[in-house]
Amino acid sequence: MSLPFPAQPFFSGNFAPVSFEADAPDLPVRGELPKDLSGTLYRNGPNPQFAPRDPHHHWFIGDGMIHAFCVADGRVSYRNRWVRTPKWEAEHAAHASLFGAWGNPATTDPAVRGKDGGVANTNIVWHGGKLFALEEGHRPFALDPQTLASLGYWDFNGAFKGARFTAHPKIDPETGEMVFFAYSAGGQFSAALAYGVIDKSGTLTRFDQFDAPYASMVHDFMVTRNYVLFPVLPLTGSLQRAMAGKPAYAWEGDKRAYVGVMRRDADVSTVRWFECDPCYVFHPMNAYEDSGKIIGDVMQYEAAPLFPDPSGRPGDPAKAVAHLTRWTFDLTANTNSFQREPIDDLAAEFPRLDERYAGLNYRHGYFAASSDSRAPDAFDVLSHIDLRAGKRTTYRLPKGDAASEPIFVPRSASSPEGDGYLLATIYRGAEHRSDLAVFDAAALDRGPLALAELSHRVPFGFHGNWRPADGTEC
Repeated sequence: MSLPFPAQPFFSGNFAPVSFEADAPDLPVRGELPKDLSGTLYRNGPNPQFAPRDPHHHWFIGDGMIHAFCVADGRVSYRNRWVRTPKWEAEHAAHASLFGAWGNPATTDPAVRGKDGGVANTNIVWHGGKLFALEEGHRPFALDPQTLASLGYWDFNGAFKGARFTAHPKIDPETGEMVFFAYSAGGQFSAALAYGVIDKSGTLTRFDQFDAPYASMVHDFMVTRNYVLFPVLPLTGSLQRAMAGKPAYAWEGDKRAYVGVMRRDADVSTVRWFECDPCYVFHPMNAYEDSGKIIGDVMQYEAAPLFPDPSGRPGDPAKAVAHLTRWTFDLTANTNSFQREPIDDLAAEFPRLDERYAGLNYRHGYFAASSDSRAPDAFDVLSHIDLRAGKRTTYRLPKGDAASEPIFVPRSASSPEGDGYLLATIYRGAEHRSDLAVFDAAALDRGPLALAELSHRVPFGFHGNWRPADGTEC
């Protein structure tokens, strides 16, 4: 018999998991879906099967669940499926949680100690003809793009020997390559980072490893046409700390923050480390090169949210607010410092762009935001920022509703940057259910063009991506 979930924030409201998988072949649609919008929006997020085993459970470590919205011929179909990792399968058979938080062996059931505890819950990416559910502690997990059936871990035809893979690889729009990294690459909570490249056909062409200044949760990174940037920021990991009953990951605000910069065609021994006062970034919007400088636009926190200090004491909520910030690295200057300049004053997260401009000079960005800086994780605003015009356009949701990460979909492959649609799931707080919302990305303030209505919730999750129609979806 499975136990009830505890009365904790990560298990209440729209953070609470849904306990079922479903298919809805024809969702009700309010408004009119654009006729040129055809493909599938995949979203991934944590949806634990069972109540956790120990008090250090975190939202970040629930079992992955995929939500797929297929748009075709003015209609929308939906299905959701758990990612059936080895952990999911073992716990499903046991009817109970077996793994400790962050894989802590001290709180893991002896029957599964040392076994794979991956959750594949953070992102979902289409590359080289395969659909991958990703999280940063394990290899990519392949799924059937139509049925969402779990196919298992993928090692790129035996070429990938690493144990970990980022949840945020970057697809180079000019070469088609997937550029990736991994942290704790030398073992759990190690300071080693890995860097690799997979070509557009899905063949691994590079995989290297090097040491960072310390063991950090490096959730995301930046890639430009010629460079790669690795932010090593003081959200640190420690197995010794976890084994002692303290937080596995904690904010150490007395450490410096580092960003490693390397040419994509260079050896890892050439990484140049820039540094600044402590700060944290989960997600960059984009990065590009400009006259001997690298420009990176990131959602920067003064201190990492959602994590305590090493003693377990909660952090300062006033510091756990992200704002869009521009980082500038002068590669020609004789300095290891870099400039940081605020771009926008909204409390925000989940920045995205027109992915055809990933790593290139760009104009348009999109993100979820909060109208109340005292509740920075209540995303009741969707925002479009025109970086050249210095203009921000927003759409504020009705009171009690909350938005997911917005995904930009170009109107066509040849459309100008920013000409297309913005897709997001919207949690309807008063009705305790969700919609898929479709906006004109250039007229966000006018509200959604169409809403596809679900009768249940899509729990708050992390990331998603759009796969254009090729005749095999739905």
